[in-house]
Amino acid sequence: QVQLVESGGGLVQAGGSLRLSCAASGRPLSTYTMGWFRQVPGKGREFVAAISWSGDSTYYGNSVKGRFTISRDNAKNTVDLQMNSLKPEDTAAYYCAAKSWRLGLSSEGYVDWGQGTQVTVSS
Repeated sequence: QVQLVESGGGLVQAGGSLRLSCAASGRPLSTYTMGWFRQVPGKGREFVAAISWSGDSTYYGNSVKGRFTISRDNAKNTVDLQMNSLKPEDTAAYYCAAKSWRLGLSSEGYVDWGQGTQVTVSS
């Protein structure tokens, strides 16, 4: 099991940018596929992005493709989500998650989750 802590959320105007970070402890991240998800109250969790254990492959949800970029630094045990051209509909709690690298980049199979960080985009 790996412990995950997100940071970097906040309030930003539409069109602005934020960078979220996820710090891991307990185990090295190098054997995990990492993902970001988001959720608004009353709705299910939405897949945002995933990155392979090596960082060579990424996968994005349709709603953020071209605006968000996921990256990782295995030496620092961190995963980041750069969010550009933010829209009010990006407002949500954002969660970092981890799963075995064997499960690929799909949106399923994540077993370790952080507590989330709130992102609010004003119009």
